[in-house]
Amino acid sequence: MAHSTPASARLIAGNWKMNGGAGQLREAAKVAAALAGKIGGPRVAICPPATLLHRLSEQLRGSGVLTGGQDCHVEAAGAFTGDISADLLVEAGARLAILGHSERRQGHGESDALVARKAQAASDVGLEPIVCVGETLIEREGGRALEVVRRQLRGSLPPGLAGRAFAIAYEPVWAIGTGARASEDDIVEMHRAIRAELMNLTSHGGRVSILYGGSVTADGAAAILAAPEVGGVLVGGASLRAESFLAIIEAAER
Repeated sequence: MAHSTPASARLIAGNWKMNGGAGQLREAAKVAAALAGKIGGPRVAICPPATLLHRLSEQLRGSGVLTGGQDCHVEAAGAFTGDISADLLVEAGARLAILGHSERRQGHGESDALVARKAQAASDVGLEPIVCVGETLIEREGGRALEVVRRQLRGSLPPGLAGRAFAIAYEPVWAIGTGARASEDDIVEMHRAIRAELMNLTSHGGRVSILYGGSVTADGAAAILAAPEVGGVLVGGASLRAESFLAIIEAAER
């Protein structure tokens, strides 16, 4: 029987990408204030640029709103100019880390194998990896969407995640930042396929949250979150403003 994920088991994560200066912290404060005292709602996280991570973590301390990084290096330390390790994310207050986002896979040439090493590094220091997968428009139009995402899952999840907390974010590449999003039927089909693959890959595959991402808006969030096997959303531009991000969180509370 089709069913939606209970609100308390959902994860609503905001990915600020390379946006937001100090003024952006005020939007996060509004989110935290609006959620203060609420019980039984979804987990909420904000993943800001690395320059804001420590300040945001301190600002949100005790509020229940988590923070996360947008990437991490596979090594704990070393001569890796411009990179940031999972250990440094933890020190800055992060609890999660987005890994393998298509903007990293495409813009930085990250392979499934590299994403798997990053996921292992993040998990080893107590971060909850959010591992992103998704097909391009050419792959979907060619009827290869399910094949591509299954392959990414198999290649991007290290064996060391077995029994540990992590999430999957399905983000069709053609929907990210375009204003387009997958239909509810496409989301259901893909999330069910991801669930089946997770069940084969790990003993706790039935409990792993599967998020949808790709032009998630306040208007469309409720329909997405009502779909079977949707355990939350990974939100881009709509997470930059408290009003729109809170509307998405509210949709997840229903």
